[in-house]
Amino acid sequence: DQHPTEEDLHRAFEDLLIDKKMLLRLGPAINSGRGMFLFGAPGNGKTSIAERITRCFGSDIWIPRALGVDGLIMRLFDPVNHEEIEETSNSMLQQEKDRRWVRVKRPTIVVGGELTMAELEVQQNPLTKISEAPLQLKSNCGTLVIDDFGRQRMSSAELLNRWIVPLEKRYDFLNLANGKKIQVPFDQFLIFSTNLQPKDLVDEAFLRRIPYKIQVPDPSPDAFRKMFEIMSSKLGFPPSAEAMEYLIRKHYQECGRAMRSCHPRDLVLQTRNYCLYHRRPLALTTEALDFAVENYFTVL
Repeated sequence: DQHPTEEDLHRAFEDLLIDKKMLLRLGPAINSGRGMFLFGAPGNGKTSIAERITRCFGSDIWIPRALGVDGLIMRLFDPVNHEEIEETSNSMLQQEKDRRWVRVKRPTIVVGGELTMAELEVQQNPLTKISEAPLQLKSNCGTLVIDDFGRQRMSSAELLNRWIVPLEKRYDFLNLANGKKIQVPFDQFLIFSTNLQPKDLVDEAFLRRIPYKIQVPDPSPDAFRKMFEIMSSKLGFPPSAEAMEYLIRKHYQECGRAMRSCHPRDLVLQTRNYCLYHRRPLALTTEALDFAVENYFTVL
């Protein structure tokens, strides 16, 4: 029932250089709470965008440490995916709070090609007999990012079939180790991030349940210059407009190479390593930039 505003988005993305048109597209999608596809060429910031969406919905929530169902214990609080917010020892809240609950930052859970179907179901430890909640339950009230969608160990169709009903109904059914089936909320912002076209991965029925498909485009030359300037300053290089224009003209315009949002960071880092190795002052020279480009784009 939360509906982030334009101010919420600007606050959440304040540390990211992002085009205003992109924010305008993201706003209604985030506001809907229904999830989205983020697609586009690799290196343009899809994962960075996805990780900041959680901030639009507020800072923290309370979750139960575990759930008890007919004598079976299912652990929900996960120190790997949940960051606990410690209360001051003398606060009134610390004295009065119910210890069965824990205050955490809204979760942002990112899974990639390592995702398996087992992680989407309840798993019981055979020794302790304590069950572990699946990822979608741990991500409730936050964001669940399926990064590199289409490259998981399971097929795309298998993953989508598992969630096609929860996406529509906003609740999920889980099978417990004792044979009991329970209904739980499916209330997170679900993001599929992929380098592939969504229509090549899923059928029309699933695309209808993820109504927003947003392409993350290549940066404009002006945005590329700005990112290059920011990264150069951050890594200790003196400003050099000549070096930046040389890089763009020689290694992008003349050879028809596409710009990516990750290129300024990666190329400046390689240039820095080159200078440190040769014990030279940090400087964006044509020699150092040529070396960085030759290494970075050797097979691209």
